[in-house]
Amino acid sequence: MKIAAAQLTCVPGDVVANVRQAVELAERAAADGAELVVFPELTLTGYEPGLVAADPDLLVGPHDARLDSLRNSGIATVINCAAPTESGPAIATFVYAGSGELIGSYLKQHLFEHEREVFVAGARDGRFELGGLRFSLATCFDNHFPDLIERSAADGCDVHLASSLYGTGGGVRERESIYPGIARDSNMSVVLANHVGQAGAWVGCGGSAVWRPGGDLLVEGDSSSTGVVAARVGKAVRTTSSPG
Repeated sequence: MKIAAAQLTCVPGDVVANVRQAVELAERAAADGAELVVFPELTLTGYEPGLVAADPDLLVGPHDARLDSLRNSGIATVINCAAPTESGPAIATFVYAGSGELIGSYLKQHLFEHEREVFVAGARDGRFELGGLRFSLATCFDNHFPDLIERSAADGCDVHLASSLYGTGGGVRERESIYPGIARDSNMSVVLANHVGQAGAWVGCGGSAVWRPGGDLLVEGDSSSTGVVAARVGKAVRTTSSPG
């Protein structure tokens, strides 16, 4: 399957404008032959926890009409947003098939510092299947927890999808070490979607990318441009040791 990772500068607190940007990038990915496109963390609001806390209209459920154009874009999409739950707002990932059907969802489990003041944490791992491949979902800081990655590999996942925000400075180094390391240690393909430009208090460093199992880089975006990068991935090869 050919998978695309998007990168963009979100409009703070404007769900409609950010859906419009996501649709444009989804269409660009589809035109490049991709069957699935992954978006960065909190794409629909921008990385703006303060705005989310102040305005409940920024919360988006999986069947929100504002997502209709994205669901109808003709390509499977992995979109990250602020979503309502019974316990409060969560950082959520919704996965839609090319037909527009909801086929997966996930709530970020490991909240980063100030996020805990606004969002509630999820309690379940995210999985879905598409095109004969099994996918795992994670959001930014989740990917710093080896046990989450180990569960994904043990559960037979072929591809790990990460919607994230890494900024300039230290975020560049984290991005460069965490994601190839996941691909190397888990033997899964890894797809990272990251912000570019202003993202709340940070400046996204871009570099949306795809790594093959083992950690080799397949494709990578630059540090400043809105766009998509895409690469073809396949099933993970699991090795088992035989008795001596």
